[in-house]
Amino acid sequence: MAGYDKPCIGCGNLIGFDSKFCPFCGRTSPFYDACPSCAAEIKRGWMRCPSCGRELNITCPSCGAATFVADKCDTCQASLMIQCENKKCQAPQFFQNTRCTACGKQIKQSNRRK
Repeated sequence: MAGYDKPCIGCGNLIGFDSKFCPFCGRTSPFYDACPSCAAEIKRGWMRCPSCGRELNITCPSCGAATFVADKCDTCQASLMIQCENKKCQAPQFFQNTRCTACGKQIKQSNRRK
């Protein structure tokens, strides 16, 4: 029902209020920025996640610029996501994660960007 749709913060398209991913832009947290380690809601400008303490500002592996932990780099727009190697899961994961936040499978060091 259209009355229950909300705009994705990544692309602005209306999607179901209970969506975990945006079907248009692929954003993994379509209604708020989420910590890549614990999925708690975070805000730009914060230094650490209030739930797990993870640092929220990193260096982009593509351009080397400082960026917020999100789906894409703020400067070069390169994706900061990789895909879980588990064939049954394949959930998008933040490139620095050591384990998949969806299935728990360990992410090989060779598949993570430096």
